[in-house]
Amino acid sequence: MPPAGDLTFAIEAPPLTTVPVAGTDAVFPVARVFCVGRNYAEHAVEMGHDPEREPPFFFTKPADAVVPPGRLPFPTQTEELHHEIELVVALGDGGAEIPVDRALDHVFGYAVGLDMTRRDLQAVAKKAGRPWDMAKGFDQSAPMAPIRAVDDIGHPTQGAVRLRINGEPRQEGDLDQQIWKVPETISYLSTLVTLRAGDLIMTGTPKGVGPVEPGDRLEGHIDGVGDLEVSYG
Repeated sequence: MPPAGDLTFAIEAPPLTTVPVAGTDAVFPVARVFCVGRNYAEHAVEMGHDPEREPPFFFTKPADAVVPPGRLPFPTQTEELHHEIELVVALGDGGAEIPVDRALDHVFGYAVGLDMTRRDLQAVAKKAGRPWDMAKGFDQSAPMAPIRAVDDIGHPTQGAVRLRINGEPRQEGDLDQQIWKVPETISYLSTLVTLRAGDLIMTGTPKGVGPVEPGDRLEGHIDGVGDLEVSYG
């Protein structure tokens, strides 16, 4: 394949999605976004599922669903937008069949993210046995704070994960409540796809998911990782 500079594009090439790296002028180029479903037992229960440990399952969002914190337009085609606060893993190296004990070697850093969900569309899709794509992968559905490099914060394994809306507590959990820990998640996912540098993994949300209304201000926090603030207008 010729280098990109030698290619003639039939249309204008789309812009690259990036996330700032905290404390630097660098940005992290986003390849793909993988999301782990029901990775906290109490969240599984509140969604009507068995909290027992089972093989993880994944869904995806398009790379350009990732947007910086700030003021966002309220999504279209939903009357039940839900918040899901999550630890995001940013991979600096890829691979397939990655052993659990080597998985963290592939991590560049971590961020605070929101997996915004059009819950009403998801419910319709589930009932009909259809994919969730339009419930999870819509425009601007993954607001994300700057990535904190492993060199700066290490690998967080415990600490509060919380979300407030208009100052009121909504979600509260701890990283140590994850059913599948980060190394296990990376290793398992690498048996399904060959991971790439630039991939993001959203690692699931604690209990307390619920509705967001136009005008709401969302404040997310993960101990040792950072903060995120989003408002919907």
